[in-house]
Amino acid sequence: MSRVGASRFWTGTMTGMRIPLWLKIGWSLWVLVWVPVYWHQYGVQNFLYFCDLGNLFICAALWLESPLLFSWQASGLLLFQTLYIVDLIGALVSGRHVIGGTEYMFDPHVPLFVRLLSLFHIVVPPLLLWAIWRLGYDGRGWKYQTVTAWIVVPINYSWRPQCDVNWARGPFFHEQHVLPGMVYLLTYLLVVPLVVYWPTHLALRWYARDPSPRWKGRGASG
Repeated sequence: MSRVGASRFWTGTMTGMRIPLWLKIGWSLWVLVWVPVYWHQYGVQNFLYFCDLGNLFICAALWLESPLLFSWQASGLLLFQTLYIVDLIGALVSGRHVIGGTEYMFDPHVPLFVRLLSLFHIVVPPLLLWAIWRLGYDGRGWKYQTVTAWIVVPINYSWRPQCDVNWARGPFFHEQHVLPGMVYLLTYLLVVPLVVYWPTHLALRWYARDPSPRWKGRGASG
């Protein structure tokens, strides 16, 4: 294969891929490193965080080049990942956590390699937006994310509740005592889709208001 042909192969322009091969392989290799490290550091329940589940869904979405999978993850992750970035930058600049959730990034008791792996939170929002721009937006995504929450959060509520995964027991990783636990859980399952997933869906639909993907395939002769 010529140098030009090899370049087109890796970027996808020669093979008809809409997502570059280097990105698919790179993300997959990163996941293969990230999963065992996080499992050892935090335990298996940590993979029920939406952001961590998202890494696995994104891996599948890259290989399948699926607008639905990317839209699904964007509906659930964009807001919270953006808040994570805001809190991390705020802490770096001012030394204060304006929102919370990134304190562990400055904890010397957490291995540096684990904290570096956590920088995926910064990569995910632009990656999701780029993929939707490239492939198009699927309006069913927020519904799939809602069903995901209805399945995952009750598991978070009952399995290792001390971890408060996805704030199933209370916001900001602190168990709340204002409402009875089941009332809080049911409120969560109704409110979050309405105030997070649905508005994100509307924003993404506006962002991708041209429904056609921004990609034009080229054959081998192109």
